[in-house]
Order: sequence, then structure tokens, then C-alpha cells
Amino acid sequence: MIVYPLWHVGHQNEAGDDGSTVHVEESGVFCDESDGDDVKLLGIYSTLERVEERVRQARLLPGFRDEPECFYFDACELDEDDWTEGFVRVLPGE
Repeated sequence: MIVYPLWHVGHQNEAGDDGSTVHVEESGVFCDESDGDDVKLLGIYSTLERVEERVRQARLLPGFRDEPECFYFDACELDEDDWTEGFVRVLPGE
């Protein structure tokens, strides 16, 4: 079964060449949580139509409407592992 997690990034980063905030880049919505970006899961939906409807609704709400292009989603196979290896923590400033 395919499902669609829907995310929104509230940006606070200073990743631009001049220290400005980067919202979207060539590959899609930019996100750097270590530089202050805030990622929110809005929900997991069964169809693209439900994703699109939720984005329309959310764009009317405070915060979300300030960054209307900063939603992203991707199709995921239910019960399939996506992260199969461990991870390391990188502390701020390292």
C-alpha cells in the first residue's frame, strides 16, 4: 500500500550566500534543522487528492500561509524500511 506523508518546513536558516533564508532550491524544499528550520508532519494520506486538499486548507492557517511553497510529500510503501543504517549526531558548531 502506498501512503503520502505531508510535511511543512518553517524556515529560520541563514543558508543564502548573503545570510538570507533559503526556502526552496533546485531539488525542492530546502531544510536545515541545525540552522533553525522547523519540520512539521501534517499527516499521512492515502491519496494525492487528500494531500492536495490538506495543503489547500493549511495554506489558510497562520504560519503555513507565510510559507505556502514549503510543503513537501513523497510516496512511501507501507511496512517497508526506509532508514536501514544507523546515524551519528553532529553537534552545533562542529
